[in-house]
Amino acid sequence: MKPALCLVAMGALVMDSSPQGSVGGATEVSGCTLGPLGSGRHPSHSATPAGPGDEVARGIAGEKFDIVKKWGINTYKCTKQLLSERFGRGSRTVDLELELQIELLRETKRKYESVLQLGRALTAHLYSLLQTQHALGDAFADLSQKSPELQEEFGYNAETQKLLCKNGETLLGAVNFFVSSINTLVTKTMEDTLMTVKQYEAARLEYDAYRTDLEELSLGPRDAATRGRLESAQATFQAHRDKYEKLRGDVAIKLKFLEENKIKVMHKQLLLFHNAVSAYFAGNQKQLEQTLQQFNIKLRPPGAEKPSWLEEQ
Repeated sequence: MKPALCLVAMGALVMDSSPQGSVGGATEVSGCTLGPLGSGRHPSHSATPAGPGDEVARGIAGEKFDIVKKWGINTYKCTKQLLSERFGRGSRTVDLELELQIELLRETKRKYESVLQLGRALTAHLYSLLQTQHALGDAFADLSQKSPELQEEFGYNAETQKLLCKNGETLLGAVNFFVSSINTLVTKTMEDTLMTVKQYEAARLEYDAYRTDLEELSLGPRDAATRGRLESAQATFQAHRDKYEKLRGDVAIKLKFLEENKIKVMHKQLLLFHNAVSAYFAGNQKQLEQTLQQFNIKLRPPGAEKPSWLEEQ
């Protein structure tokens, strides 16, 4: 005899009418025994009153639900506003002067990133040149000792390469300092201002989204229910407007300070770069060393086991 089959679907229990499928009116499903069909019996639950822990848990769950709900509503409104702007159906708040400054900052950052990349390439090339000159100087010195007939000529060239290496290390120190300062300006100072700009742009989108929502409600009927929604929308709009105005002011201040800091830093770094490169290619060792002293740049002492300027970068 086949065992009785039972299905649980939509809360209903369907049993085979075969008597072999039941024992004492009870049916076993996957190891769980169910009561007789139609018995009306349910699992008993203890009537234990909810404790303080349960109340706290329900309160936390309610707060999380409210946060998710607000986030969903805000995301929906902002997405709707963004699509409306892109398709030319929605209005957008524009501060022409501020947005021009922001676009100029982004363009300046791209150009400085290009200078930074070229400066790092120059550092790598100088380092390779120094390694070659050092090896060449050692080769000349070795040949000077082993070639009596050309000892003087090899000796001159060995000393020349040694001097070039010394000046090259000085120049490399100056260029590395220049690159490090540009890197700080681009990746920290400018990036910090652009992070505030992103917050401002997000606040602007929220402001316009809730402004549009308030305008649509204002055009509707003025019954009791609508008045309540209108007051709530007005309060929410005002909060987003205050946030937008604050961030707009923050961006304007940061842009001003960034411009002042950029001019100060670049004035110093461009002077350093010019003086160091000019002195190096003119063969003026004294002026090259004075340039590093002027900008408080310290080179590693000869023979010190420290990372090279390239490795530190």
